[in-house]
Amino acid sequence: MSAFGGMPPAELSKGLKQLKEEHLPLLEQLDGLFRLTKKIDQDESILTNFTNLSKKVKEFQKALDPHSEKEEGILFPMMGTYIGTTSGPIAVMEFEHDQAKLKIKTFLEKTNNNNHSPEEMKNLSALIQEAYFILTEHFAKEENVLFPMAERILSDEEKEKLYQRIQEVK
Repeated sequence: MSAFGGMPPAELSKGLKQLKEEHLPLLEQLDGLFRLTKKIDQDESILTNFTNLSKKVKEFQKALDPHSEKEEGILFPMMGTYIGTTSGPIAVMEFEHDQAKLKIKTFLEKTNNNNHSPEEMKNLSALIQEAYFILTEHFAKEENVLFPMAERILSDEEKEKLYQRIQEVK
């Protein structure tokens, strides 16, 4: 990942700061999902925990989707005018978004019916573990590399436009 060379710390503008702050509740939800998957792995009340996991994954997806839209639909294209989008940091970020969303989508599609064996429940919950690892690492990259990079390359006017546009995403 040489495209992610270290960036010195930067004070983030209000739009980038908001995107960073949105990570905290998402990470808290992810931690809860991960704890449920570990209980399922350890055969702890599998059906109850799996049912709860399914419910919590739906809630997480509802919280993640608008955040992703702010990045994919607004921030990434703005940065892409300077650093491109077909390779480098933006391409990596979009790939990671796609991978995490695919794991979540696959989990939700396959959990529509409740007729799963304990082994199937463990296998399906592993998709959420994979999404957890992707997203926790992904958020760290955004906070430590991508957002500071955006702070340096976007003009003050672009930063204000970013802030205004992300307020429109609900």
